[in-house]
Amino acid sequence: MPTHVINVPATSANIGPGFDVMGLSLSLYLTVTAHTDASNTSGEITLVYEGENSSGLPLDPQDNLITSTALYVLACNGHTQFPLATRVCVNNRIPLGRGLGSSGAAVVAGVLLANVVGGLGLPQQRMLDYCLMIEHHPDNVAAALVGGFVASYLIDVSRPGGIPASESVRQRELDAKAADSSLELPPENIGHFVKLGCSSRIRAIAIIPQFELATSKARAALPETYVTKDVVFNLQRLAVLTTALGREQPDPWLIFRAMADKVHQPYRMHLVPGLPEILRSLDPDNTPGLLGICLSGAGPTILALAVANFDTIAGKIRDIFNRHNVDTVYQVLDIVADGATCESSD
Repeated sequence: MPTHVINVPATSANIGPGFDVMGLSLSLYLTVTAHTDASNTSGEITLVYEGENSSGLPLDPQDNLITSTALYVLACNGHTQFPLATRVCVNNRIPLGRGLGSSGAAVVAGVLLANVVGGLGLPQQRMLDYCLMIEHHPDNVAAALVGGFVASYLIDVSRPGGIPASESVRQRELDAKAADSSLELPPENIGHFVKLGCSSRIRAIAIIPQFELATSKARAALPETYVTKDVVFNLQRLAVLTTALGREQPDPWLIFRAMADKVHQPYRMHLVPGLPEILRSLDPDNTPGLLGICLSGAGPTILALAVANFDTIAGKIRDIFNRHNVDTVYQVLDIVADGATCESSD
């Protein structure tokens, strides 16, 4: 029975001033194992979850983000179903709704799943196009797909019906039974990215509150327009940060100040109890080893970049959360150079 093992890393987006631009891939993974039955062409999908971050996820292949993404990609390429009966086992170690790219990882996994079971032979750039038809922000999916420290942008495209929506509560049913039993192919080169340097000394500390924060709610907190000085503030720091993180000997205060933000974090303070105190209380002088602190993606996870004293830094941030009655866990993670992978065996 042919088996395909897909691993997709967690990601942290924004990294302070890089709202919807920057992403880091982290050593925490979503693993999807697909067992195909070469003797059964029914296309039946059996979906099984294991691990602690699986509660409440849909097991209907049309509603599950991984398999609905795969079905969408297959439908775009003329397949109304999986070519063979497939048992899909998901082990998700990425906390859901915490700002660590769980939905982006699911979308990337679904695209890789379609590519391997359908024998589509899609190059990486084309897989990114499919990802961005579903996940409308390139920061997470680009980092998850290609790995490392990534800057990206997205061109505007129309998205017809039948495409799964990564932020909806229940995914829309695929419309693969159109007259030609296929969906329109995505435009080419929707997203563009560059991989940036990141010092091998830097590790990421994820302090994870034990509550979920929907991306849609965090985005709803943002203003429609911004004043020029706030946009300039972020652009200045973003330009510095893209180079500062790549220096093998990181400059703590250069990075700390460059990770400041006036575009998204100030408007999300009320959604994460303790966030204002965390951002104003710790710095490289009073917390040796610390390089910078920011919301991870839309939150509520706090991302701290550091070169030493990882547990101490996590403890300080958790103490502040405790004072605000927020339970947390933490993980010290590597910034991984490799993105999503797929390995097959007979």
